[in-house]
Amino acid sequence: MRVGEIWFSASDSLPLLVKLLFTEESLSIQVHPGDDYARAHESGSRGKTEMWHVLRAEPGAKLALGLREPSSRERVRAAALTGEIVEMLRWIEPAAGDTFFIPAGTIHAIGGGLALCEVQQLSDVTYRLFDFGRTGRELHLERGLEVAELGPREGFVPRVDLGGGRELLAECGYFRTERLSVRGSATLPARARNHLFVALAGDGVLAGIPFRAGEAWEIAAGSGPFEVESSDATALITQAP
Repeated sequence: MRVGEIWFSASDSLPLLVKLLFTEESLSIQVHPGDDYARAHESGSRGKTEMWHVLRAEPGAKLALGLREPSSRERVRAAALTGEIVEMLRWIEPAAGDTFFIPAGTIHAIGGGLALCEVQQLSDVTYRLFDFGRTGRELHLERGLEVAELGPREGFVPRVDLGGGRELLAECGYFRTERLSVRGSATLPARARNHLFVALAGDGVLAGIPFRAGEAWEIAAGSGPFEVESSDATALITQAP
């Protein structure tokens, strides 16, 4: 398959969706609405703010965040109809380990040759602006351009060392996401809210239960602390604030 996705949806107490994405060709150019617009126009849905953590990047692989320079809605609409919008985007060549934050309203795209872990609000509202010539999928130019911010967007988030093999990847009003690297053992502290432990690489034991890359575990609020043991593993840990 040219595009693969693995979804991890948690219980109702954790309104987040985590995906593993594997691309061989570019996904659509799209934008997501914020909460207010989604509630008003999408049957009370949440908006969608998200983040990407890059797991692998083939040479030359790219992703896009925002436009290279400010533009008008009329210009972007015309460019979306002709495909020129591809050249208007700010394309970035990411490296494994990079993290990007994509607030609602950011025009974005994921190119081929990437493996990403995505954390997002629990919402499926997506407005496609351009689909690289694919047929059979609807575009949403009017609503997309109503919510889009038509200018540059930085997006890159530097990691913050928290000690004990933990690094803060991104934090906003919808989620807080950390990366845990384990070489030997590490302790997961108890948390006040349910959270997801997503194994990104390696295998090991979480609270006495074996895990391997590609698995996710929901940990109940107040549980722990837990010991994580592995010769070499990496996990993503995310929760709602």
